[in-house]
Amino acid sequence: MRILVFNAGSSSLKLGVYQTNGASETRQLFKGGFERFRNGTCQYRFQSAGGTDESGTAPHADVSAAIGAVPAALSAHGIDGIRAVAHRIAHGGDAFDGPALLDDETLAQVETLTPLAPLHNPPALEGVRLAQSVWPDLPQYGVFDTAFHLTAPARATTCAVPEAWRNAGRRRYGFHGTSHKYVAERAPQALGQPLRDLRLISVHLGNGASICAIHRGQSLDSTMGLTPLEGLVMGTRPGDLDPGAHGFIARRLGLTLDQIEAALYSDSGLKGLTGSSDMRDVEDRAAAGDMAAQQAINIYAYRAPKYLGAYAAAMGGLDAVVFTGGLGETSASMRRRICDGLEFLGLRLNHDLNQAVQLKDRAAPQIQALESRVSVLVTETAEQLQIAREVATHLHSAPQRVARPIPVAVSGRHVHLSADAVAALFGPGYELTPGKPLRQPGNWAAQERVSIVGPKGRLERVAILGPLRDQTQIEVSRTDSFALGIDAPVRDSGQLAGTPTVRLVGPAGELDTDGLIVAARHIHTNPDDAAALGLADGQYVDVQLGNAGARGLTFTRVLVRVQPRAYTEMHIDTDEANAAGIGTECAGEVVQGLTAHAVASAP
Repeated sequence: MRILVFNAGSSSLKLGVYQTNGASETRQLFKGGFERFRNGTCQYRFQSAGGTDESGTAPHADVSAAIGAVPAALSAHGIDGIRAVAHRIAHGGDAFDGPALLDDETLAQVETLTPLAPLHNPPALEGVRLAQSVWPDLPQYGVFDTAFHLTAPARATTCAVPEAWRNAGRRRYGFHGTSHKYVAERAPQALGQPLRDLRLISVHLGNGASICAIHRGQSLDSTMGLTPLEGLVMGTRPGDLDPGAHGFIARRLGLTLDQIEAALYSDSGLKGLTGSSDMRDVEDRAAAGDMAAQQAINIYAYRAPKYLGAYAAAMGGLDAVVFTGGLGETSASMRRRICDGLEFLGLRLNHDLNQAVQLKDRAAPQIQALESRVSVLVTETAEQLQIAREVATHLHSAPQRVARPIPVAVSGRHVHLSADAVAALFGPGYELTPGKPLRQPGNWAAQERVSIVGPKGRLERVAILGPLRDQTQIEVSRTDSFALGIDAPVRDSGQLAGTPTVRLVGPAGELDTDGLIVAARHIHTNPDDAAALGLADGQYVDVQLGNAGARGLTFTRVLVRVQPRAYTEMHIDTDEANAAGIGTECAGEVVQGLTAHAVASAP
């Protein structure tokens, strides 16, 4: 299958044609781009799979005109047989968490989001309409920049504004999600480590720029918010700006809200500081002694490491920084400006490697110094490739219901103790007394109990589950963590690095230990049941409790753990059970598709 991908941005048009083989293999056949629109012309570049490279000046005044030239360009390069068209769309709100067929209803819904992305959604929608007229018989799909960031927790997306504003949609979304998602998939390959073990910061630098904290595979936070204005300094957008500035400018200069908004999108950022929105021009002028250009570069480079430090703190550490986007890929000087001074995080560049970056064939070279504790990578953003992959996966993954019940069990607060912890709490040589056996073979609840003590409160008679583990792990609900006064992170079992310390109290002593977590929801299953359900170890699935209607509730990102002799059941905590309105147990069905779904109903 061949998929044509459009990436129509605010100041450029990128496109590609990809050959897909099922959902597993995607190969680029053609790549094109139009940029630097000035005085009725633009620069273009085309590359074919055979290595043919063509570039020059084209008589296209803007992105819309360039879109109109695409059919002729494809024909000239012998590209035909397109079976689907995919479009990058900047703002999908909270309605689209994956690829969506762009029918009339969906397009109308996307149209309502245009005020939140006035530079981006209109050219994307224009691209959709043109593609519909050129290829009226082909399905058109949208992939949304905001989708990747829908995993961000409420503490990162909720704005401290009146409730009526929040109900109207005032929240933080984040953008460049397709680029950041590609980085999240490419970096673990280059590092040879599982994504679930990594704390990444993706730095997308271009005419639009954003930074994303990717915590163990999920977007935790992003510099862009409700609109693509927030965060870093960009080509024509200011990045972070005190909201009070809008009222101040309105009163001082007599500008309307529409005039202020237009200036924030089109006349700010590098353009507002220097008159040019192109960093290449700004760097040339700075090298020639232009003080305004020099200051603009310093402002641009100052903002980025502020976020790097903040996101490293938010994730409790940092394993790798990945530069991408047009500027992030090509500017060794900007990468150095951003990284210099971050030695306190354990990050140090190898300046020779930084100067010699080569990105051919989707390379992701590492440019950190040998002694650096943080890896630094550079990779092409490959947004079109990522879009093609997602649409191909969507097209080749028709959901199928598997008629097999799966229990959903509620797990209350409990602790798993190490041998050293047992000795500290109950005395040297003490052995726990196995009590009630659990469903998971070989697991039991001990007759003994402990207390958990935090700076705010105390949880009494907390269950101990056996057998003993190499490392103590304390599992509580989010509500429990507030009762204790400690911010316990949501983690998969065993992922305890950087977890907070809490005090355990037993009859013979006390122990201060790390390992306090809110356990991420998960499914235990054995190899036979996993095969019957179509699940794989390490897979993440969605879980829907109840019907998909008004009272349905979907839990996303449920980890599948396949272990010998495991009893098949899903575990959620008490807060999740309360949110779903279920008791201690329920039963359901698994629905397999792009992700697998467990549809639970009360017994």
